Amino acid sequence: MGPSPDRSLAGAGTDAVRELAVTHDTTTVYNARVAIACHVAHLTPRGSARQEVSESSLVIEPAPSQQSSAVDAFGNVRHCFALYAPHERLFVRATCRVRLHPAPPPDAAATMPWDEVAARLRYRAAAAFEPATEFVYASPFVPMLAELRAYALAAFASGRPLLDGAIALMRRMHADFRYESGATRISTPLAEVYAQRRGVCQDYAHVMIGCLRALGLPARYVSGYLLSDAPTEGERLLGADASHAWVSVWCPPAGWVDLDPTNDVLVDTGHVTLAAGRDYGDVMPLRGVIQGGGEHTLSVAVSVAAR
Repeated sequence: MGPSPDRSLAGAGTDAVRELAVTHDTTTVYNARVAIACHVAHLTPRGSARQEVSESSLVIEPAPSQQSSAVDAFGNVRHCFALYAPHERLFVRATCRVRLHPAPPPDAAATMPWDEVAARLRYRAAAAFEPATEFVYASPFVPMLAELRAYALAAFASGRPLLDGAIALMRRMHADFRYESGATRISTPLAEVYAQRRGVCQDYAHVMIGCLRALGLPARYVSGYLLSDAPTEGERLLGADASHAWVSVWCPPAGWVDLDPTNDVLVDTGHVTLAAGRDYGDVMPLRGVIQGGGEHTLSVAVSVAAR
C-alpha cells in the first residue's frame, strides 16, 4: 500500500526533544574453542546538532586482553579489541542514551538541481576538493549498475531539485520493493536484490545509494536504530527492534539529508544514528577475525525505548 502524499516530509519523530535509551546485545556461541580473536565494533552513536549523546558504554565478555577506541576516517567512533585467552562464547552489550532534537524538514524545492550537483562533482584538473565527492563512487557493496541509473532517472527530470528527486525516488522504492526478512543475505549481489525487489533495510539503503551514485550524486550509508514503538500514521515502522539502516544524500545548500527508504520518511527523532560510511562494510556493528571456533551461532537483540 502506498504512503500518503506528505508522509515523507513528516519524518518519524515528534515536534519535541526526545530522549531514547538503546541496548544492543550480540551473543556469539562457537562450537569449538576460539584461541585468538580480534574485533572491530561501530556501536557508539555519533554526536551531531540533531543528536546529543549523553551516555555510551560497551561491555565485552570475556574481558578483552587489549582494547582501544578512535575516530575513523568517516567521523565514527570505532572500537578495537582483542582476546588472547581461549573462549567459546563472545557477548557484547552496547548501551547508550541520546537526546534527539527535532528540526523542520529542508525545503526540497530550494536544493540545487541534481544535474548541476553532479556536474559540480565531476573531476576537473586543479578544482577545489569537495569532501562529498568520495561518496559518488562505487564501493564494495554498491557497484555501479546501469539498471539502477535507469530506475533512478524516472525521478530525476533535468533541472529537478536534488532533494525533491531523492524523495520521489524513495517513494517509488517504497512502493516497488517489499520488506522481507530472510529474502537476502548481506552477501547477496546488489543486482540480484534489485531484480527480486525484496529485502531488508540494508538492501533498501544499498539500492537507493546505488541509484543516486549512478547519477553522479553523493550518498552515504547510515547505520542506527529505530524507536521500537514509534508509530507513523498508526503503522509500526519496519526495522524496529533490530539494527536499522538508511541513506544520507548531499543536497546543497541544505547539506546532508537523511532519508529512510524502508519506511518512506525523512529521518527525525525516532532514529538513532550510529555511524556513516560508503556502505555496510564501513560501519558493521561488529566484525572480526578469529583463530579456531568452527561453526557458530549468532543472536542479536536490540531495545530502543523513550525516556
